[in-house]
Amino acid sequence: MLAIETWELLSYVVTVIGLPLAILVFIFEQRKERNSEEEEVYQLLSDNYQEFLKIALENPDLRLFSSEETPALSAEQRERMFIIFSMLISLFERAYLLLYEEDMAEKQLRRWRSWEDYMGEWCNRADFRTALPALLRGEDPAFAAYIRNLASSGNVA
Repeated sequence: MLAIETWELLSYVVTVIGLPLAILVFIFEQRKERNSEEEEVYQLLSDNYQEFLKIALENPDLRLFSSEETPALSAEQRERMFIIFSMLISLFERAYLLLYEEDMAEKQLRRWRSWEDYMGEWCNRADFRTALPALLRGEDPAFAAYIRNLASSGNVA
C-alpha cells in the first residue's frame, strides 16, 4: 500500500513541478536555438557584404566609394558598375527579407539598423541613386518601397 501511495505522490510531483519545468526548459531552448539561427543568418549576410566590398575594391576605376557621380565612364565601366550595383541590391533585398520585420525585438532591431546604415551609405552615392529604378525592377515590392523611401529621404547615413 505504501508503494502505491509513494508512486501516486511522485506522479503528482511530476505533474505539478516536472511537467511545467520541462515546458519552460523546452521554450527556453527553442528561443535560444532561434536566436542562434538569427545570428547565423546575420553573420552569413555580413560575410556576403564583406565579399561584395572586396569586389568593389577590385574596381577602383569606378570610384564606388565616392559620393559624387563618377564622370565619363566607358560603356564597359558602366556595365561593370551596374552589375556591381545589381549584386548589392540583391544582397540588400536578401537582408531585408531575412532580417526586417515590422515589430522587431531590440536585438533584431540592432542587426537591422546595421543593414539600414549600409543601404543609407550607398543611397548617398549619386550613381547608385540614378541606377536605383532599373535595379529595383522585379525586386520584392516591399523592399523596393523601403529602399526608395530611404534614398529619397534626407535621413541617409
